[in-house]
Amino acid sequence: MKGNGLLLGYDIGSSSIKATLIEAASGAVVAAVVVDNEFRVLRPAIIWCDSRAVEIGEKAFRRLGEESFLKRFLNSPGNFTASKLKWVMDNEPDIYGKIHRAMLPGDYIAARLTGKILTTASGMSEAILWNFTKGSRDRALLDYYGIDPELFPESVDTFGFQGEVTAEAAAELGLPGDTQVSYRAGDQPNNAFSLKVLEPGELAATAGTSAVVYGVVDKADYDPHSRVNTFVHVNHHSERARYGILLCVNGSGILNSWIKQNLFTGEKSVDYNRMNELAAQVPVGSDGLVILPFGNGAERTLGNRDPGASIHGLRFSRHDRRHLLRAGQEGIVFSLAYGLEIMKKLGLKIHTIRAGQANMFLSPLFSTAFATITGARLELFSTDGSQGAARAAGVGAGIYSSLSEAFTGLSSIQIIEPDESAAAQYRAAYRRWVEILEGVLAGLSL
Repeated sequence: MKGNGLLLGYDIGSSSIKATLIEAASGAVVAAVVVDNEFRVLRPAIIWCDSRAVEIGEKAFRRLGEESFLKRFLNSPGNFTASKLKWVMDNEPDIYGKIHRAMLPGDYIAARLTGKILTTASGMSEAILWNFTKGSRDRALLDYYGIDPELFPESVDTFGFQGEVTAEAAAELGLPGDTQVSYRAGDQPNNAFSLKVLEPGELAATAGTSAVVYGVVDKADYDPHSRVNTFVHVNHHSERARYGILLCVNGSGILNSWIKQNLFTGEKSVDYNRMNELAAQVPVGSDGLVILPFGNGAERTLGNRDPGASIHGLRFSRHDRRHLLRAGQEGIVFSLAYGLEIMKKLGLKIHTIRAGQANMFLSPLFSTAFATITGARLELFSTDGSQGAARAAGVGAGIYSSLSEAFTGLSSIQIIEPDESAAAQYRAAYRRWVEILEGVLAGLSL
């Protein structure tokens, strides 16, 4: 270890921002932010689960040739940054005409700190502007949209010196004037880093507002239907490829929150722990009650379709709030299992999955159901994305001599194995869930 000091990390999510300060010795979201030439934000950021640009991306995908596009970009344009920027061009031309730079939220925060507008290869892959065959930027999608490539900033390495905080930022935040910015990454690659998910075959999960499983591979591959996404991982190098395959369920913790707000209004004694206890009073399969949690925008795993959330099999004589609580948690778990089937087809072996003990993974029911239906050993850690960002900043600043050293002191606090006694019940409940989902999706096609 070279030197000591304090490492500050931020984790920017769709519903909250976390910050962690780490003593070195002891151990952001896909969206579009647009600013003018005086660095003033021109409009609210269009975040990951905002579906307004889906049709724009789907049209571009067809026009540019789906197969050839996937071979280069590994993803369809979908609802990602470039498509969102095209939406601004078409629907808010006055704002678009003032844009000086477009960037991801993490890049914006770093720019506010340093005065330098930069991004990374990982960030460009999240914007669907990275050619995985060439290992460089590709302007094909921007040319199709008629977007000036100069709107996107130049790239720097994910780890390394990226600037010092300005005098203004230092004074406002109470930081020393020589504080370095030495790392940046999107929220899910960074969450994977925080769990030391860096090598092929390692997987990370998170279940906040949205739920994600992110697996590392060393081969650039894609789902032919683009239901999961492949991005450049934080430790990728041209001679040592590391990519992250990501599945996302937009409706996760937001469903649990919706149930709390609407079914337990005014009941201050009912917190999430109590909700978990109530859900556990209901048997596996929720006595036939099924919830599809897709109420937070178009779902990538469903081919960018937006069926909305729905409740099935409700019986007034049998079901109560407890059943809705359990069916909600099972619906989120089953949605992740549905996406994992796609990841398996890309060669990922699902043996162990790491997650921070937070959000939905604070629920014993959710965690056990997740381990059981996926058949994976679930390792829970007392960490989060902000801790990971702080450790990574130490790597980028040269304080840690290696990635391994940065994770000194990180260890799992709980291991959850699949519950074999309930596995058959979970499989039966999952099959019913899939049948209902497929029926709903078939109805959308009529």
